[in-house]
This record gives sequence, C-alpha cells and structure tokens, in this order.
Amino acid sequence: MDFRISKEQRAFVDVVRRVCQKEFKPRAVKYLDGTWPAENMKSLAEIGVLGMAVPQEYGGSGLGILDTVLVLEEIGKVCYVTAMAALGELGVQTRIIAAHAPESIRQRILPRVAAGQAMLAICMTEPNAGTDVPNYATNCDIKGDRVALNGVKTLISRADIAEMFVVFTRVNKVPGAAGIGCVLVPGGVKGLAAKASFHTMGGEYLSEVVFENVELPLENLVIRDNGMKRLLSAFNTQRCLNPAICLGLAEGALEEAVRYLRDRSAFGHRIGDFQGLRWKVADMYVEIEAARGLLYRAAVSGGEFPDPTLAAMAKIYCNEMSIRVTSEAIQIHGGYGFTDEFTVSRYFRGARYGSLGGGTTETLRNLVGKKLVEQMDLATGMLDMGMF
Repeated sequence: MDFRISKEQRAFVDVVRRVCQKEFKPRAVKYLDGTWPAENMKSLAEIGVLGMAVPQEYGGSGLGILDTVLVLEEIGKVCYVTAMAALGELGVQTRIIAAHAPESIRQRILPRVAAGQAMLAICMTEPNAGTDVPNYATNCDIKGDRVALNGVKTLISRADIAEMFVVFTRVNKVPGAAGIGCVLVPGGVKGLAAKASFHTMGGEYLSEVVFENVELPLENLVIRDNGMKRLLSAFNTQRCLNPAICLGLAEGALEEAVRYLRDRSAFGHRIGDFQGLRWKVADMYVEIEAARGLLYRAAVSGGEFPDPTLAAMAKIYCNEMSIRVTSEAIQIHGGYGFTDEFTVSRYFRGARYGSLGGGTTETLRNLVGKKLVEQMDLATGMLDMGMF
C-alpha cells in the first residue's frame, strides 16, 4: 500500500496552499457576516479548482475524488465559508449534471462552472424531510413534453446567486423511494423564489426556496427512474468532500495551536514547554492522521463514486474528530480562543456543521451498523467485508 500522493497532486496542492495562505486567510473574517467570497472564488477559478469536477471536453480537468479532497482540505484550513462555496461547484450537483444532463445543458452550464461564471445549488432538504428522502413532498408532474415543479426546499446554499438548481423531487406523485427523481431548474425562472434566509454560525447564508408551478422542458428531468439509488450513490461523493473540509478545519486549528504554544509565555517559559499542552497537540495530531487515512482510503474506493460504507465511516470520524480538535485548540488559547480575533473560534463554528450536512452521523452509523449486522460472515470476519 502506497500512502503517498503523486508529484502532480503535491504540486497542485502547493499552488492551492499558497493562494489560500496569501489571499484567503487574511480576509476570512470578513465573510462571517454572510458576504459571498466572490474574490476567492475568482482566484480558485483562475488556478483551475472550480473545474475539477467538470469533464475536460467542457473546459474542466475532470479530476478524481481524492484530488478534490486534497484541495478542499487546504481551503478548509483557512476559510470555512470559501471551502463551502467551492464545495458547491466540486460536489454532487456538478457531477450529476456531467453524468445525467442532456448535451445541450452540459454545453451551456459546465464551461461556465469551470470558469467561475456560474454557481450551482443543490436542493434536497425540506421543512419536514431531511434525511427522510422517500418522504419528500416536492413533486414534479410530467405533462407531455413539459414538467411542472411544486414544493419547498430549505437550508439551501447560494439560492440568491445560483444559475441552476439541482432539485431532488418526487415524480408524478409516485410514493416512497421509487418516486424520487431529479430536475434541473434555471435560476430566475418564473415561479422560483427564495422566501426566507438563515444566517449560520459558520458565516454563510442558507435559504428556503419555493417552487410554484415552475414549468420546464422534459429534458430538464435528468433522473426519473431509480432516482433514490442514483441519489445515494452520487451522494457518497459528498460524504467524502464534507469531511475533507472538516479535516482542513482541524489541521488549521492544530497549526494555530502550535503557533500559540511557541509564542505564548507563562511562568517564565513558553507554554509549549509544558507536558500537558504538548500532550494535547499530540492527541490532536494523532486524531487528524487517523481521519486522513480513513478519508483518503474512502476517496479512492469504488468506481465513479466512493464505496458507501467507507464514505460513511470517513464522514463520521472526520466530522466528530474536527469538533474535538477545534475545541481543544480553543482550550489551548484560553480566553483568547473564545474571541473572533483569534481564528480558532471560526474553525470550531465551521466544524460544527460537518455532522449535520450530507447525512447526519447518526444516520450514517445506522448504515454502517446495518451492513455489519446483515452482511458480516462470521466465518471470515472483517476480511470478508470488502474493505481490504
């Protein structure tokens, strides 16, 4: 097993890190009020980051999940808001368009995504159904060569600037998981409105989006059959990219903690000389490296999309590890860590989102536990679980 990334990956990560440290880190605090990080997104487009999920024939680089994980990890080290903004272009919505949209839509939208000229929004969560996808109330009726979409989605990122919404919906009112499909809705279309917005503790805004008799060409219904299975398969990508940001937040918090241990003095010594604080950063580092190994392994598993069990385990561990590590970084900083002037408080607030989005850690534990109980062959044990 080779745990090293390639020279090409290292070179690209180095470019991203330089931009993040020089440009993004100094202005990260300005985005706490919900300001969209437009200047950062422009920089990411210029160095090719926003085209990573876009196939080459549409102006992107079509890079794999691990490459995307490495980049989001680096952005997460300095700015949670920018990392989440980039996730919207690198995640499941872009990949669904690339994999399932008709050629006319791909040619129109994907080059603009790669160039940073078009933002995408994914609409899944509803006021009464988040993880409970089979009970979505939003519905898309097929009427000849047109479709009509009605429903409400909530906690949606970039609703005010999205050029296209990737909406998971029921089709023709078919009940349960069998009725789930996906429709592409252009921003600004008649009947689409953002009715409310919520400012998060991480800094960005989320919106409630209403679809009222939104009429679209039938070709915009990009997933009609077996939509639930396709959704969950594609969402395994998100379950690697979300924890990549959490990993980056934890790494950024550790870097700040080490800097503080070197710079701060107490009782005639730098505080990094005290064993108790050295043990804290040692434990933080161990947790980060354990999370990295699990996440990178999940990122390179499977084919088009990561293995669902590995992705679930990586997300559980990275989400919860990030909360612990960023909290310890605050503890190391003492009272200063509780202030906005020190970056560790921002890391902690960003980390708190991880276990909520992309499938809660409780839901993912159910997934992993179900596989163990129902599929483990006790004659062969762990070796027969397909993880080795």
